[in-house]
Amino acid sequence: MASWRELGPDNYLLSTPGALLNTGLVVGTERAMVIDTGSGPRQGAQILQAVRELTTLPLVVVTTHAHYDHFFGNAVFAADGATEFWAHQNAAKTIEESGEAQRRLLNPEFEPEMAAAEGEHTEILVPSALVGDQPVLVDLGGLSVTLFYLGRGHTDGDLLVGTPSTVFTGDLVEEGAHPSFEDSYPVDWADTLRQLSALRHRYEFLAPGHGRPVNDEFVKTMATTMSTAVRMAQEAMRETPNDATKSIPILPYGPEQSRWFIARLKQTTQHV
Repeated sequence: MASWRELGPDNYLLSTPGALLNTGLVVGTERAMVIDTGSGPRQGAQILQAVRELTTLPLVVVTTHAHYDHFFGNAVFAADGATEFWAHQNAAKTIEESGEAQRRLLNPEFEPEMAAAEGEHTEILVPSALVGDQPVLVDLGGLSVTLFYLGRGHTDGDLLVGTPSTVFTGDLVEEGAHPSFEDSYPVDWADTLRQLSALRHRYEFLAPGHGRPVNDEFVKTMATTMSTAVRMAQEAMRETPNDATKSIPILPYGPEQSRWFIARLKQTTQHV
């Protein structure tokens, strides 16, 4: 386990092994908030242990989006006494509909119990405290956290978590690797990133779902790169409508993610 990184007063970030998930922790005087719980009971227990090294307060849990590495550890926190699990309403719907199917995406070497749906804390816990288009304030005692949604991007349910010093972005922002486009909305994603960049004066720190903390310039560059990729792919689709994969070598992403990018661009836009 990596050590906690303090981002601002009572704001912390923990990177865990495997997918190098970033878990956020915000500590108030009455409660603490945990942001993303890992890929299953093993990683979830590691995260909980690290949380308990910093605070013994009751916990509130936030799931930033409906990908297994961010919510499969929820049951561990329920067993610790957490009863308030937040997510965007679209993410909660996806978790309810496809949570069980996501078990097959797990590496059974790291989370064998979760992959097999056997053992303690392997149930899929669907968040029931939901955020829609309007922001929600969660009082932790002496510190209010804003849960808010800027639009579709990495998924259709990317929830952001804002404190006076930090915004935890989930995989809407990712550092150290190409963005993952499997469930994405590329055109919307670039616009959502621009909206996030416009909030630069509100937050000193930006904590991505994976990788190191970033700044506003990183987010702006990510948005510009994605907009450029959209334009390049759309031009390639017009020129070679039967073989858009010819644009892969010129896209700013790796081959696999470029294929997903093109596939999702086709699926999520009516006109190219």
